[in-house]
Amino acid sequence: MKNIAILCSGGDVSGMNAALKRFVEYSFVKGLTPYFVYNGYEGLIDNTIYEVGYKDVAGIIVNGGTKIRSSRSKRFMEENYRKQAIDNLNEHNIGYLVVLGGDGSFKGMKKLSEESNSISFCGIPATIDNDIAGTEYCLGVDTALNVIKDAIDALRDTASSFSRAFVIEVMGRDCGYLTLVSALTSGAEMCLIPEIPYDLDTYKDSFKKQMKEGRKYFIAVVSEGLNNTAEITKWFENEVGIESRATILGHVQRGGNPTVYDRLMAYDFVTHAIDGMLDGNASSVICYGGGGFNYKDIEDVAFRENHIKPELLNLGLEFGQKR
Repeated sequence: MKNIAILCSGGDVSGMNAALKRFVEYSFVKGLTPYFVYNGYEGLIDNTIYEVGYKDVAGIIVNGGTKIRSSRSKRFMEENYRKQAIDNLNEHNIGYLVVLGGDGSFKGMKKLSEESNSISFCGIPATIDNDIAGTEYCLGVDTALNVIKDAIDALRDTASSFSRAFVIEVMGRDCGYLTLVSALTSGAEMCLIPEIPYDLDTYKDSFKKQMKEGRKYFIAVVSEGLNNTAEITKWFENEVGIESRATILGHVQRGGNPTVYDRLMAYDFVTHAIDGMLDGNASSVICYGGGGFNYKDIEDVAFRENHIKPELLNLGLEFGQKR
């Protein structure tokens, strides 16, 4: 079969549209006919599957989100709906399917691969949380980090002008990667993530000492997974003795013009995904690590716990140490 399709599942990220553009163009290079599946796995069930060409991806590389939309599908958990999805793919003579998403999306892809005999699948890690096991980088992370950087830099202006503490909540679910990297690269005074235990008394002693020595404001970056943004904001006022404000960045972190790095990674991820399936990888996830790309079994990606690199965590341990 010479037809190939792509879908986006789960949370959107900047870089997905760049991936769609590369998908269409590289499919033609390889002699394949490209199809878009709209609305993720829901679209597989509803048969919103359409042949596409160059005109469908013209100009989209600059846009965040995904032109073909995404979804989270409860129906897809039921075998009869997955059978319908496979029947729809077969109806279009689609022999290859690329899935952009996270571990939940890959678990769904694994089910499809087990229940289909004639279709090859490849997953591309795409989540700003950067919490997928087996890959050091997920599509969309760099753009999200730059959005967070801009927000923290702007908030620092107000923090310094009014002598306040700003507590900034960053996305990432239960993974502190975005929070840690953002805190390190923005010069924050506090970083709280699920992976590193913290002692507020140690922070308190250090901050009070810094204020006596002339410090007028603080930037604290905290992970949404800790669910303590309001608590830390009150702590600054009641324990440290400085006026404070909380800022929850929220879904703004998932949007925005994709960075050059995310556009390039989209190009590479899609190229390797298509090449891998054409080379005979029937069910895999294309991962990035050690400066290169490699194919991993879905089991080794979607069903394993992700860990932040130890050397990065070591930098995070410096936060909160007495000065």
